Amino acid sequence: MSQKAARKVIQTKTVTRLSVTRACQYLSISRQAYYKQCRYEAQQELFELQVLGFVKQERLQQPRIGVRKLQKLMQRTGLSPGRDKLFNLLRKHRLLVPTKRAYHKTTHSRHRFYRHPNLLKSGDYQVTAVRAEQVWVADITYLPVRTGEAYLSLVTDAYSRKIVGYHVHDNLKTASVSQAFKRL
Repeated sequence: MSQKAARKVIQTKTVTRLSVTRACQYLSISRQAYYKQCRYEAQQELFELQVLGFVKQERLQQPRIGVRKLQKLMQRTGLSPGRDKLFNLLRKHRLLVPTKRAYHKTTHSRHRFYRHPNLLKSGDYQVTAVRAEQVWVADITYLPVRTGEAYLSLVTDAYSRKIVGYHVHDNLKTASVSQAFKRL
């Protein structure tokens, strides 16, 4: 029987006419150890309540504040649980904030302009690269920067997947994108 279970049996007095002294003798622990464990558990429960109160108070102002930032704020106020202990406590009480995935929609395929067929997809006119420098693939990706947004145009060799040309620009005009082909 674990110490925690033994302490609960003694505290709830599930066995009638059993004193603390007699129960400690049966469990082979000293009364001092029993009372010391009781005080420790009470302190831990009080500490957890303080931490949970602090977390709930901070989350009223900042609903998505994470555990590491909460830990830094707690260290300033004197509460200082360890990172793992704080994670476990918040997980136990379902107070962890779920992470959001970054998603940027950069392609608008339903436009009025002509779309060239993808010759690398399976079909009647499928092109398969069998050596390097035979098929090149171009792509544009979005880059977040302090001044707004930038675009990176890449030309990649389809066989070796090596980047053979690139260009960084601030718009999606054809002249900017074609610079990646000129840097081969």
